[in-house]
This record gives sequence, C-alpha cells and structure tokens, in this order.
Amino acid sequence: MNTLNTYNTSEFEEKFTYSQPDLGANYSPEETIFKVWSPLSTSIFLNIYTNEENKISYRMIATPKGVWKCNVKGDLQNVFYTYTVTNELGTFTIVDPYAKAVNVDGTMGMVINLKATNPPNWENDKFDFPNSLDAIIYELHVRDMSIHENSGIQNKGKYLAFTEENTVSSDNIPTGLAHIKELGVTHIHFLPIFDFITEQYNWGYDPLNYNAPEGAYSTNPENGNIRIEEFKKMVQSLHNNNIGVIMDVVYNHTAQTEDSYLNRLMPYYYYRCDKYGNFSNGSGCGNEIASERSMVRKFIVDSITFWAKEYHIDGFRFDLMGIMDIETLNEIREQLNQINPQIIMYGEGWTCSDILLDKDKSAVKVNTPKLNNYIASFSDDMRDAIKGAVFLNENTGYVNGNYNLANSIKFGIVAATYHPQVKYDNVNYSKAHWANEPTQCINYAEAHDNLTLFDKLQISCANASEETLIAMDKMAGAIVLTSQGIPFIHAGQEFLRTKVHPDGTIEHNSYNSPDSVNALDWNRKYKYKDVFEFYRGLICLRKSHPSFKMKTTQDIQNHLTFVELHNNNAIGYFIKDYKDDSWKKIGVFFNPTNDMINVDLPEQDWIIVVNQNASGVDVLGEITNGNLFLPPLSQFVIVDTFSYKNF
Repeated sequence: MNTLNTYNTSEFEEKFTYSQPDLGANYSPEETIFKVWSPLSTSIFLNIYTNEENKISYRMIATPKGVWKCNVKGDLQNVFYTYTVTNELGTFTIVDPYAKAVNVDGTMGMVINLKATNPPNWENDKFDFPNSLDAIIYELHVRDMSIHENSGIQNKGKYLAFTEENTVSSDNIPTGLAHIKELGVTHIHFLPIFDFITEQYNWGYDPLNYNAPEGAYSTNPENGNIRIEEFKKMVQSLHNNNIGVIMDVVYNHTAQTEDSYLNRLMPYYYYRCDKYGNFSNGSGCGNEIASERSMVRKFIVDSITFWAKEYHIDGFRFDLMGIMDIETLNEIREQLNQINPQIIMYGEGWTCSDILLDKDKSAVKVNTPKLNNYIASFSDDMRDAIKGAVFLNENTGYVNGNYNLANSIKFGIVAATYHPQVKYDNVNYSKAHWANEPTQCINYAEAHDNLTLFDKLQISCANASEETLIAMDKMAGAIVLTSQGIPFIHAGQEFLRTKVHPDGTIEHNSYNSPDSVNALDWNRKYKYKDVFEFYRGLICLRKSHPSFKMKTTQDIQNHLTFVELHNNNAIGYFIKDYKDDSWKKIGVFFNPTNDMINVDLPEQDWIIVVNQNASGVDVLGEITNGNLFLPPLSQFVIVDTFSYKNF
C-alpha cells in the first residue's frame, strides 16, 4: 500500500515521467530497439522467439525515468517477443503494452515493419471532412454487416467485406458497403476493432492489446501482418467511397485485472485502488484505469495518436468516458489537432458505478463544458426522452406515449445547449444545459447497448399494430436527424433491426449472442423498404440543408424558435434565415398523439418535404391556405414556397 501512496506523489511523477515517443519495439532492418517503462521492476528480460519452442533471452538495462532498454542487432521483422519482469508481485512473462502486432491469441508481441503492411497508394489515402456537425454516424460491428447468409458478401465477418463493392442480396437490394453508400451516412463507428481477449463472438469491450488490430476479422489471424494489411485496406476502401472511420476505444478498463499485462508490468499503477489496495470498479468489469497518472495518460495518448497516424482513423468514441479524467481527454484533443483537427471525438459521459476520481475531474456528461468544444457526449436525455428509459423495457418515451417528455425532446433538438425557450427544470436527466456548443452533443435513439429501437417499441407497446410501431420508429428517426448537434444511428435501425432468439425471446444485451441474433438481416431491408427510404430521405435532407446543423449555440438561439400549438403535447419550431441555407423558413412538427392537430402557419404558402409517409428534399405536397394538419403519429417538415422555388 506504500506503493500506492508513492504513485500519487509529485516526486514520483517528476522522477519517472518519460516523455519520449519510443516505447515499444522500434524496428529497422539493422536493429530493433526495445523500450519498456517499469521503474519498480528489479529485472526485465527480453525474450526473442526463434520458433514456438525456442527463445533467446536478453537482460534489459535500466535507464533513467524507469525505462528499460535492449538493442538487438539484425533484422527481426516478424519475430515474436515478450518481456519477463520481476517485481514485488513476482516474476511474469507478459506482452509489451506498446506491441503493434501480436500472435494469434495476443500472448506475444511481434516485431513489425509497418511500412510493409501498407496497401498500394496508402500514402495518398485521405478523408477530408472539415466540419464535425456534418457527420451522420453509423454504428456497426464488423461481423454483423456481412455474416448473414443473404448478404451477398464473400468475406463474411471480415475487414475485407468493406472492400467489396456493389454487393446485393438475393432480392437484388444493395448490401454491405453498397447499402451504407446508398443510405448516405458519413462515418462508420466500428465497435472495438483492437485486439480483445474473447475468442467467440463478442462486441469487444474486453481489451487485451490496445495497439494491434483484432485478429478475428482477418482472413488469417495467425499472421500478424495480414490483419494489419486488411485493416488498412478496409480503411482505404471506405475513404475511397467518402466514408470516415471511427474507432470505439476502451481505455477505461482492461479485460483482466490483477493478472493483466499492465498490472504485472507495474503493480497497481495503471488502476485506481482504494487505500486497502482493492481495485475500484467504476467500469463494472473489475477495474478502472487511472488515466490521471502521467504514464497512464501517456499510454492512452500514444495509443490514440498511433491509430490516427498509422491507420488514418477519422474519429474516436470513448467507452465509459466518464471514468477518464478531463485533462487526459483534452490532451488527446490537443494532440489529435496536431495530426488532423478534423478527427472527431465523443464518448459516453457516464460510469457504471462510483469511481475513485474527484467528480469535478471526471469526464461525465455534466462536466462536458470543461472539455474542449470538439469533444462530444452522448445525450441519454434525448435517447430516453424519445423511446423511454433503456433499463426499463416497458417504460415509454415521447414517440410511444409519454407526452410529458416533450420538453426533454426540445432539449435534444437544441443539442443540449442553452436556449431561452427550453424549461431546464423539466428535462428528464439534466437540470441545465451541458453543451457549450452543438459540437458537444451526440443525439441518438438506438445504439448497440440495450434493446433496439424497434424492439423497445414492440415491448413497451405490446398491443400496437405494426403500422403504429413503424410510425413511432419513423418519428424517432426524424427527431434525431432533424435536431441540432451530431446525429448517430445504429446499423439496421433504418430497416427496423430486431434481435430475436430462435425461441422468439428478444435480446436486450447481445454482446455475446450468436450471429442468428446479431447479424444484419438483409431480408428486413427488402421487407421494410419504405422505412429505409424514409431514413435515407432524412439523411439527404440533413446533408442538403445547414439549418439542421447550425454551427454555434448563438446561431441556434438566433434562428430556431419553438411555437405554441393547439395541443401542448405536440412540438413545433421554425428555423428562419440561417445564413448558410437557401431555404429561408423551415418548419418542423411532431405529433405523437392520437389526435389530428391543426397548425396555423405564419404565412399562406408552404412546401411539404417530410410527412408521415416519406421524407427528403422533393415536393410531397403544397399548402396554400396557411393551415397544416398533423395526422396522429406524424412528423412534418415544411419550407416557405418562395425560397424553395427561387433559391
């Protein structure tokens, strides 16, 4: 326990904080230089494996700042290695935390020449995306997209599935990459694709080796080079199709705790522990990472910047971001800005339980204003206001019957920023705005966690017809995709994704469920083509008109005005004269009730571009008498006729 007290002193930080960017195996054809940070170890040996049976061990030399070093002459490309460390816990053989390539089960690092893994023209690979508010994020598991028997994709469950163009199902509808392009989203958010510990199907929130790609999605996981090459080919293919790549990263905990590589390398340093030496468990997974310590912070920053530079990653989503400290996240943002300021950052502004970090230092949602304006938090306010609390299956939200949540929907519409017409004492989870700017808010109705949107609607409205459920689903999508901030949808949401076991039970947590539950069922796209087209139209509308993604809080306050309707359960607002939009007056209306509602419009002539059936930028109808009728369970977007027809 004296060790724990030592870690938290400024003397330890000053003596052992190492700032150079060369930890790990630094390869050249002439020699490889190995460096590992472990100031409390009494000895460290580098093990070089000539084959599975034989190894050569080299005693590493202790150098200042707690770094151990060993230079090995000769070309070690593709050679496996480990470290054997001795410290107060004992003697252990571990993987280098900075390993950039690993063996099939992640128990050995591999020396790698990363340049040799680059696909042709990799040096010219680029994704240009200057404004994060233009993003429409699509959350996806690598395997789910292609594994269904009707995907029409050859490389099922693999990175290379994203290099296959023009794939179709047996019904001749676009699947895979072709589907994503057809839908029109701008970024794919991949569930974890670094090396995780679980071998069977898993979402991947059990990190093992943070700096190497997961092998299960490679055509040859035995070869440490192949998974890297195929990962890069996936990124390059998506960039060539004008789609950005976001990595879901899990720096809040590790899969293992006492016996993790990090803990065996540097006992208790990487984790928060109480005064008795018990591991704090704010992640719900057995531990929580002490991101506030200087060399933990360095490890996380080094890892993120490595992925950004080596793999051309366009964004990072932080799992349980609330466990991490604000200073570390702001440091990541600063370092990413030096690489590419267009890289997107966002995360979950919550924890699973209490953490051992001062509340004012934690990156929880309420502290979002302390984060850089280009670090966003998920709006669970909006999510649960739309469909009901995610942990209460039968609880309802605005679209499925709880009209008291209208003000929480308005809170989401303005992207959790300050707006004088929002009643902050009547928002479901927040009593004040928590976003400085709309760039800090991710709006969504569905993600990989919990029930899918359609399953939530089915369970919470058990007696509703499918037609009614679809109308609710469309409204949920319309709320997200017309609101300010950054919209986020879950793969398959656009064709009513459901996660059902063979016995008919619905799965609310499919992290390790079989393909029969998790695979994207392309037959549903064919069956619910009208829902897909509705989402596609909303995405087209959003991409075409800046009024739905205003750049600043001041813009939202100046141009967006909520209006009182005859039925207080309905929501209506106008966006007027936004400087960057050819449409000068836009009206948006949501009626979740079972009543027809008449809206008296401020002018006579309007064009309808979204209604209960369709969406987009084309004319669906015209209003010439200043009256808009909102049928039950409907949404409308209207544009003043003059600007629609003349600009």
